[in-house]
Order: sequence, then structure tokens, then C-alpha cells
Amino acid sequence: MKIAMMAQNANLYSHQRLKDVAEARGHEFDIIKTLGCYMNIAARRPDVYYNGKQLPKYDAVIPRIGASVTFYGLAVLRQFEMQGVFPLNESVAIGRSRDKLRSMQLMARDGIGMPVTTFAHDPKQTEEVLKLAGGAPLVIKLLEGTQGLGVVLADTDRSAKSVIEAFRATNTNILIQEFIKEAGGTDIRALVIGGKVVAAMKRTGAEGEFRSNLHRGGSAQVIKLSPEERATAVRAAKSMGLNVCGVDMLRANHGPVVMEVNSSPGLEGVEKATGIDIAGKIIDFIEKNAKPGKTKTVGKG
Repeated sequence: MKIAMMAQNANLYSHQRLKDVAEARGHEFDIIKTLGCYMNIAARRPDVYYNGKQLPKYDAVIPRIGASVTFYGLAVLRQFEMQGVFPLNESVAIGRSRDKLRSMQLMARDGIGMPVTTFAHDPKQTEEVLKLAGGAPLVIKLLEGTQGLGVVLADTDRSAKSVIEAFRATNTNILIQEFIKEAGGTDIRALVIGGKVVAAMKRTGAEGEFRSNLHRGGSAQVIKLSPEERATAVRAAKSMGLNVCGVDMLRANHGPVVMEVNSSPGLEGVEKATGIDIAGKIIDFIEKNAKPGKTKTVGKG
């Protein structure tokens, strides 16, 4: 099988693991820099070029699209989809998950547990939005933030109002969410592949840090999920339409609540915490499912 991976940095742990596993099984595996691709938008010829050459026809493509290049990355992925290449995650599904507001709306529609979340444009509505979210403490998030960046914890209504007004002054879109105090600075990352949770870890934030991202000095350990947590992770992946994703949840008093669904989850933390071969399971999924033109959303925008 010929597999392409769209990734800006070929040397990341996750990317090398996927390449090593695929090649060990006899597959051809090319890592293609997402921003190095260019396209010929021609009738019935959805070609993709790279380094001055037309790329060959691949059987599957693994999109590892960085958040900062989402728009262009999805355009390249759509071009592969139009060629009939099997995408590990489809462009429409990745687009849903990258839009924090859209993803929250979809999960709310499907009855998935989430923190109380509010959104408004007019700064005159700040007081009402704070009341809807239940008052301080509150978490204020940039819609475009990743890896814990652009996330602020406001301890009082006054500080929340100041942060919101500061963000609004820069014409930035934000979400305001209730703070799940009982989570105690920990969250759960569940890895979902093909509609099943294959691994889970508990992430704990560094001392004095309410964000538990490993990129911010957090630590990880293996955890056993409850049936409700497992079902919530699977339903969140299904809401987005993602074959492979990391679902980030908090343990609230009223049950698990989903914070985010990550379409390009890192493999290092979860593999080292659990000892599970996640890269192997991803390649397994591709081997079983990669058939020409097997993309649900082809031709539907």
C-alpha cells in the first residue's frame, strides 16, 4: 500500500512512529510537507504537486495538519479526497473539530455532556453571558487556541469581565465556560480509533497550573475509564465524524464533560503512559478500511 502523511515536521515522535510501523509492514510511506504542496484546480484532474513533481496516486493519506495551517491543509486534503484517496480523517470532520464553537454546537445537539458554554459578540452582553455561564470562576478560551494557549482562568466576575473586554478590544472570538473545580487540575485523554476507545490516560497539570496539557509540563498516567466515560468519548468522535481522535474530558460531579476533540492527537504521551501501540492500531485501521473513493463527504462540500 502507498501511504502519504501530510505533516510540517517529519521528525516529531508521532510521525516517525507511524512511518516506522507502516514501513515495517511493507507499505510505502511518504511524509509530505503540507505547505509544500500545490494544486492544479482543473476539470476532472484533481492533481497535487510537491517539489516540482506531480504526486503519485496514493491508497491512503494521514492528515497531521497543524492548527496554524488548517485552512490550506484542508484544501490539500480535499484534493486528495477528490482523487479517491482514503483519508484517515476526512476534511469535513477535521474542519468541524478545529472550530471550537461548531464542535460544541454539534455535541450539544447530540446530548453529549459539556461544561456550560456561552458565546456572544456584543460587549454590552458581557454581564448576561457571565450569568448564563454560572458566574466566576470561569474559563475564557480563544476560539483559535491550541495546546492550552489562549486559555485564561478568571477567579472573579470582575476579572472575567476585564479579560473578556480585553479580548473583545482585539476583535477576538472567545468562549466562556464554567470551571469544573472538582476535576482538580486533571483531565482524561481517550484515544478513539474506528469507533472504539483503544487507550486512555489521566493528565495532571504542573504545580499551580489548571491546564493539564503535557506541552505545559503536565504528567500522564494510565487510567481505567467508566462505561459512561467510554461511551461519551465514542459519541464525541462520532459527532465530529472522526475515525481517529483524542477526546479530552473532565470528571464533573454530574458525569464526564467533553472539553475538546483533537483530530491529530499526539502519540508519545499516551503510548508511554499506557504501553499500547497506538501507531500500530492506526495502521491496522488503514489496512482494513482504505478502499478507493471510500470518503463519505466527497462531493458534498
